[in-house]
Amino acid sequence: MAEAPSRSGIRLISLVVIGVLVLVLGYALVAQLLRPPADPYREDNPTGLVGDIIQVEVRNGCGISGIADVTRGFLRAGGFDVVEVGNYERFDVGTSYVVDRVGDLEAARKVANALGISEAQVRQEIRADYFLDASIVLGADYETLLPFRDTAAPSP
Repeated sequence: MAEAPSRSGIRLISLVVIGVLVLVLGYALVAQLLRPPADPYREDNPTGLVGDIIQVEVRNGCGISGIADVTRGFLRAGGFDVVEVGNYERFDVGTSYVVDRVGDLEAARKVANALGISEAQVRQEIRADYFLDASIVLGADYETLLPFRDTAAPSP
């Protein structure tokens, strides 16, 4: 008779674990459905740039291996054109930020929004020699960004 309580205990624990898994998966689904989609297209193309899709580069500014590649996949799945990925000039960047390179702050804000970067972290440094719209510098806070909180990409 000692076996009956242990079997029922195992069943109870199994049901609790399954219930928790269902709740977590349900929450993840609802969170994904309620998140506003990113829009990788320019508003009015105010600077007369050639394409309609926002082109970006991703730079690793904290030295954690692979984070720029994860971010590239996330943005490409969302419709952005990631033209270059690599390391930043240093690895002591604390807070991730986006840099407008062509004078289209709205495009840079869209990139920041797609990643979960605050608008306060959007800067403008026009570079005529850059053939892209925005640069993304990933800092030590990268784990707070959407590519690392959620495995799904933003939809266009």
